[in-house]
Amino acid sequence: MHKKLLVASILFVSSVYADDIKVSDVEANYAAKSVKIDSKELKQSINLGFANTTGNTETLNLNAKYILGFATTGYDDKVFNIAFDASAFVTENSGVRDNEEYTATLGMEQFIMNDWLGYASIYWLRNTFRNFDNKVLVGAGVGKAILNDENHSLKFKLGVAYNIEQYANSQPEHTFTSLTQYVEYSNQLNQTSLLYIRIGASENFDNFEDYEVLGVAGFNFTVAENLSVTIEQEVRYDKIPPIGFETTDTKTIIRVGYNF
Repeated sequence: MHKKLLVASILFVSSVYADDIKVSDVEANYAAKSVKIDSKELKQSINLGFANTTGNTETLNLNAKYILGFATTGYDDKVFNIAFDASAFVTENSGVRDNEEYTATLGMEQFIMNDWLGYASIYWLRNTFRNFDNKVLVGAGVGKAILNDENHSLKFKLGVAYNIEQYANSQPEHTFTSLTQYVEYSNQLNQTSLLYIRIGASENFDNFEDYEVLGVAGFNFTVAENLSVTIEQEVRYDKIPPIGFETTDTKTIIRVGYNF
């Protein structure tokens, strides 16, 4: 059965360069987008590929993302990141919509000293196929780069967030404060290959049995000067999902990126 696809994704990012573009949104979910300063020259990237989803949706579809960014500095000439992104993702099967998601993220990140930073962020999601009419997180916290050499990098972020969850069915609105954590490890295997693992988690302060975890692992290969291929697996687990919905969602993504 043929599938029709409508995908629109626009991502505006400050303080970023094309080779450091995040395919997943793990960091946007649980912290503020972390990006590197390269230069003030405008950088852009177009990513196209296929994604297979399981869990609350069972779809095979195309996906696309457009990204642009530039570099800036902040207080005391230290790195200051301001990142904004907005995306829309819709698939249809024989005229029937079977997957739909909209997101928007605003994040601010100020480096302080000795690789420590502070951040604040706002994240919004709408996905009725996961029963979220609106999901909003307003968060703040700190982070640090633990390891950063030629081949390896390891960093973490820890913060708190205020959550507002409005559901598409009759389930009442849920508001709570959560503890958020984010860890990222990257390994530059060689000049053309990058391995990365990103894990984010959130626990409800009122009930630590109410938690969710999002993990992503992937490879990025440079195949030409401005062309790369990404293979990625994403798993999301929600211990107490909206009533009537699955606890686990997965995405398998293969994407080609062009940087210019």
